[in-house]
Amino acid sequence: MISITDKTLQDLEFNTVLQTISERCNTEIGKQKALEIIPFKDKEALMNVLLQTSEYLSSFSNNNAIPNHGFDNLTNDLKFLSIEDSFLEVGSFRKIASLSETANVLLLFFKKFHDYYPKLNEKAAQVEYTKFIINKIDEVVDKYGEIKDNASPDLVNIRRDMNLVRGKVNQSFGQAMSQYNSLGYLDEIKESFVDNRRVLAVLSMYRRKVKGAILGSSKTGSIAYIEPEATFRYSRELSNLEYEEREEITRILKKLSNDIRPFLVLLKQYQEFLSDIDVIAAKSKYANKINAILPTITTEKELYFRDAFHPILFLSNLEKKEKTFPQTIELNPESRIIVISGPNAGGKTISLKTVGLLQLMLQSGILIPVHERSKTFLFDRILTDIGDNQSIENHLSTYSYRLKNMNYFLKKCNAKTLFLIDEFGTGSDPELGGALAETFLEEFYHREAFGIITTHYSNLKILANELPYASNANMLFDEKSLEPMYKLILGQAGSSFTFEVAQKNGIPYGLINRAKKKIEGGKIRFDKTIATLQKERSKLEKTSLNLKEEESKAREESKKMQTINSKIQEKLERYQELYDANQRLIYMGQKVDDISVKYFNNKDKKVLIGEFLKIVEIENSKRKKATVKEKVAKEIIQKIVIEEVKVKVEEIRAEKKEKKLKAIPEEKPKVTLKVGDRVRMFDGKAIGTIDKIEKNKAVVNYGVFTSKVNLEQLEFVQAK
Repeated sequence: MISITDKTLQDLEFNTVLQTISERCNTEIGKQKALEIIPFKDKEALMNVLLQTSEYLSSFSNNNAIPNHGFDNLTNDLKFLSIEDSFLEVGSFRKIASLSETANVLLLFFKKFHDYYPKLNEKAAQVEYTKFIINKIDEVVDKYGEIKDNASPDLVNIRRDMNLVRGKVNQSFGQAMSQYNSLGYLDEIKESFVDNRRVLAVLSMYRRKVKGAILGSSKTGSIAYIEPEATFRYSRELSNLEYEEREEITRILKKLSNDIRPFLVLLKQYQEFLSDIDVIAAKSKYANKINAILPTITTEKELYFRDAFHPILFLSNLEKKEKTFPQTIELNPESRIIVISGPNAGGKTISLKTVGLLQLMLQSGILIPVHERSKTFLFDRILTDIGDNQSIENHLSTYSYRLKNMNYFLKKCNAKTLFLIDEFGTGSDPELGGALAETFLEEFYHREAFGIITTHYSNLKILANELPYASNANMLFDEKSLEPMYKLILGQAGSSFTFEVAQKNGIPYGLINRAKKKIEGGKIRFDKTIATLQKERSKLEKTSLNLKEEESKAREESKKMQTINSKIQEKLERYQELYDANQRLIYMGQKVDDISVKYFNNKDKKVLIGEFLKIVEIENSKRKKATVKEKVAKEIIQKIVIEEVKVKVEEIRAEKKEKKLKAIPEEKPKVTLKVGDRVRMFDGKAIGTIDKIEKNKAVVNYGVFTSKVNLEQLEFVQAK
């Protein structure tokens, strides 16, 4: 059974969170429900609400946005409908139809997308889906909230008669106005309205000459408002019909009320369902704003909040465009109690409140801003003692009030309790208060409770160091600037930097020295040692950050190299494939050449065809059948590879040519080449004899073959 006092809710400013959620609700009932959120007593109900909120949050990032859930408050209308023989006005029925339509749309949506929203669908499945209410109201009321003409046969006749009489009223009025206007009896405005009745604006001097009923006059008395006699007769007939219309509408509304009354419980259920969805949506919007998630809920007693933000501080700093520092805090059976120490304004209280508020929010069905690997246990009690607790009403001092609170802690504290105490032991004589605080801490420790306390007392720091399942922690402080770094470090007590901060704030060094002499040397040495350790820790922290950055850079470089290597490997494989394909073609060419030589010698076509078919069969046996798509894809890849190879080959050729040009010795005196001279090409090694010279070209005989070459490309070797 979860038990959390109003004091805890107040200490952790839980109401501020609820106020922020309430502002994000669309309906008045939803706003009120959000303000009334309290921690759940049942774990199953809590998990359902947390999962529903998490599912709704996911709708902001997927393509299945949840439909609108807004509605008008029908609480008073439904109360009135519950009274026997009562009937609702037409406007109320339009609101009921809208409520039913909205609920039905959501019920169908969650059913359709149950894979995305299983818990929301589970909630929706408990509500009945019916079109009866909407259909019944649509038979009577139109979309503008007016009674339809065909709502009943009698109403059809009455409104038809009313339209006819209105036509006669207008016609008779028009005739009378034309007649009296031509006689000059009417004022410039000619006509007006009195009690929703059309009247002539007659000049007072002619009022006796106009037949009809005087319904009023102007303020000055210069105009008399007269309804013409013929129009007056039709107006009375119209009034009678209007009375009959009102009576018929009342009868229709009574019947409709009786038809809808059996669904009163369902309508209340619709309103309850939609207002619950409104609160879930508001919590999801809030979660989206503070980057909140649903951490793992464990059955083992442990709390691990990684990169946890205080939500109120986070939103406040977001508005001011200031940075909020996250904290990582862990409580487990091996480290049940943490004693946070360090200078004031370093963030001790915020760290304490962050843990308490996030745990409280989670146990109230609200997602929390922590890293996704965070996890926690559901505590039976959360006890807090935070801030200045002077009680003016009860005439209690801070210390008396805190003692009274500690007494309550002692009564309620057990192995499933999370306690949070700020400035533990203050309010009394330091030595006596510290001793009592130490005793309380020992008691909480032996009861196996989980907790976090902040303190400046050295004896509590020492005790935390001595107890096996308790640990110290401190808020990092920059030793040079003496500015807080707002980072919690577990495993080491913190110095209060009392004298250092005093010196920074301009307190004369002489006074600080005198103060130091008044304190026991041991205590100063203890505080100095802690301060030195903290400085070392701060340096190590900076070094660690630098190493992490270097490691991160090295990882990135390694990833880049892996990517490059894989690309090179892929290219080599493709080049190998191309090389193998070309080698195969060369081999086939040699085979064909051998066959052609045989045919040249024996002129046997059968042998030629047989040999050729044999080659074709051997090659086809190696081939695999491929689809058109595969062939096209292979051709595209081959083209790309060939283009790449061409580019590379051109580059290699250009490079070789450049090297050869550089290697060419100094130009020898040019020799006029003649038939029979031994020559070779500048970029070749083979030596041939000139057989013939035609213009600027020579036919060079290499023994096996001849070649036609430009004379400029030939180098003289030996005369004939």
